Amino acid sequence: MTLDLFASEPALERLQIEDAEISFARQIDLGEPTDEVLRELIDSTPWRQEAVTIYGKKHLQPRLVAWYGDVGRTYSYSGISLEPLLWTDTLAKLRDIVQDLVNERFNSVLLNYYRDHRDSMGFHSDDEKELGPTPVIASVSLGATRTFVLKHKTRPELSPVRLELPSGSLLLMKGLTQKNWKHGIDKQSKPCGPRVNLTFRRIVPR
Repeated sequence: MTLDLFASEPALERLQIEDAEISFARQIDLGEPTDEVLRELIDSTPWRQEAVTIYGKKHLQPRLVAWYGDVGRTYSYSGISLEPLLWTDTLAKLRDIVQDLVNERFNSVLLNYYRDHRDSMGFHSDDEKELGPTPVIASVSLGATRTFVLKHKTRPELSPVRLELPSGSLLLMKGLTQKNWKHGIDKQSKPCGPRVNLTFRRIVPR
């Protein structure tokens, strides 16, 4: 199933996806052109390519990452433990914009840098303990449009959901979304330019 993301307006629109609480805005105001924000993040971020452990084997992630946040907000997944870099002025500004739009508060952000069409994100759920029982994830996309795919974990009769995420869009996942759905971004055969995705999160004490 491919959703018609009609949202030409900046307001978040709730998407009709079973067992999930997902909202979307096709374009939000970041205070400056999205291509300028993209270029600044690509040029100024100390990107890392991490090795994840899957079924006991290590694999380099097919993208670059960076983790920023409040002091002590360590994030661990797939055998990786990330200590936060301090907020930059740009990231703090983007965080404040997103917080106001979604009426939530975040203390960290994961940046993913997809260098071209060959970079991808495997299917997973953001359900680590430090995100709490009902994680709130606010995802801002910059650069090339890529397809975000959701697959239900336990209901095979539900078709995968495909969402086109253009530059400047905002996707909000909350409630039981992570419990019920996996998501990812496939490689694609058609060449495309770079994309940076920022997923704002709240790390909670264990």
